[in-house]
Amino acid sequence: MTRSSEPHAPPSPFGLLPIRPHRLLFAAGAVNLCLSMAWWAVALFSLRWGLAAMPQTPLYSGWVHAFVWPYFVLAPFLFGFLLTVFPRWMSLTDYTRWDYVPIALGLASGQLLVLGAPWLGGAAMQVGLLFGAAAWLFGWLRLLDRLRQDRTACWHARSAALAIAAGVLGMVLLLLHGWTGELRWMTGAIKLGLFGVLLPLYLTVAHRMFPFFANSVDRSYVMWRPTGLLGMFWGYCFAHGVLDWIGAARWLWMVDLPMALCMATVLRRWWPKAGSPLILRALFLGMLWLPTANLLFAAQSLIDVLWNVGMLGRAPTHALTIGLFGSLLIAMVTRVSRGHSGRMLEMGPIDRAAFFAMHALAASRIAAELGGDPLAWSAWLAVAWVLVIMPWMAQGLFFWSTPRVDGKPG
Repeated sequence: MTRSSEPHAPPSPFGLLPIRPHRLLFAAGAVNLCLSMAWWAVALFSLRWGLAAMPQTPLYSGWVHAFVWPYFVLAPFLFGFLLTVFPRWMSLTDYTRWDYVPIALGLASGQLLVLGAPWLGGAAMQVGLLFGAAAWLFGWLRLLDRLRQDRTACWHARSAALAIAAGVLGMVLLLLHGWTGELRWMTGAIKLGLFGVLLPLYLTVAHRMFPFFANSVDRSYVMWRPTGLLGMFWGYCFAHGVLDWIGAARWLWMVDLPMALCMATVLRRWWPKAGSPLILRALFLGMLWLPTANLLFAAQSLIDVLWNVGMLGRAPTHALTIGLFGSLLIAMVTRVSRGHSGRMLEMGPIDRAAFFAMHALAASRIAAELGGDPLAWSAWLAVAWVLVIMPWMAQGLFFWSTPRVDGKPG
């Protein structure tokens, strides 16, 4: 099937909205990101010092923070990217506004209700989760629609669709927890969000796009992306997630040490030549956080095995969430936003500041686990996160809401 341009699609009631899916969904994700971190800062100040006087949340606020991140904050960015690249990967027709507007509405309104539950009551939490679950299911079905038409055997599309299916399952687990109160459903949803959804998706996109981007800058660069590597990534994510969920985290070193070695080898093969533009190097600099997180997980589990002592706290998790997911979010969204708005593929001052500040925030959050009063440090770092991300978000909102500077459609 040949690709077609959306302006020839049937008329839509969403006609005033931007054509490309990433525009509206990235905007929804940026707003969700700032709102969720501001909410988390208020929750932490309330917990640590009794300031801000947040009402008692229907759920433990730490759980809300943990599941909002994959299922509501990063989800719009993920869907915005996938709905933009799926047709390109498989040479199929573009998605229309009917395909992405319901996802943006469901995720934005769902998070508002979830975060507003301390003031609105427990029913708002469940309704918000239902909205989120509906958005995930609808988005997954839209991806499956193109995957069903695929004649290219695109393994990256299949891998991404599998990760989104895990996200649908994670939303079901959150709803089950709300209905039953069973802790295992909540912990399962949180682990699945990290190691069944986010990490496999990030690795799938890296496997597909990072060597391609490097080759587009340097034609002598040899793209290395064997399909077996994608399977190995999934094997690691599955093994780590299961061990953590069943309470066998002390044995994570058995999967994280090999993964750290594997990622060091992969990054050595992938690394672009010296002097490459920062907008390319940022992708690989962000990926360095994965072997860092692997080593922290391995060290934490080995300390537990050898001395039966719990150390490092949430440092390994934040190396993954803030370091890897946060820095690559800025790097990838910046590249997509600039490329699809007709701008030069380069990191501007706001992009560079946000990218390097994210690395500093990740390092600071890890250090906070090793120092005194980690709750206080977390509160101030949540405030810093909002201050860091707001200028970048404002720039992005301008890019996503204005026509391309080169006059092309989209």
